[in-house]
Amino acid sequence: MNEQQALLAFAALSQQTRLNVLRALVVAGPEGMAAGEIADMASVSPSNISFHLKELERSGLIAVRRSSRSMFYSARFDALGSLVEFLVKDCCSGHPNICAAFSKASISTT
Repeated sequence: MNEQQALLAFAALSQQTRLNVLRALVVAGPEGMAAGEIADMASVSPSNISFHLKELERSGLIAVRRSSRSMFYSARFDALGSLVEFLVKDCCSGHPNICAAFSKASISTT
């Protein structure tokens, strides 16, 4: 992930609804959720959720697929991993204990 992609991702996640949607999509797993289900979960209108989903898709953090007349959205775990990697890429520069603590935290949350 380059800096521009990271900035797009952080911009998308700097809004509460989008952050909550992404977290719900992570929990939903690879099968994702239908747009209407996401709107209900987020307690927003279909047009409002459409705006937020478009921003998350533009950032590269989610993917969309059509199934019949429904749109399903899912987290892009590869992009999320790249974002985390971008954040910690240089963390061990002379401080391996920092990376060890990070590794333990990321393992305990998976």
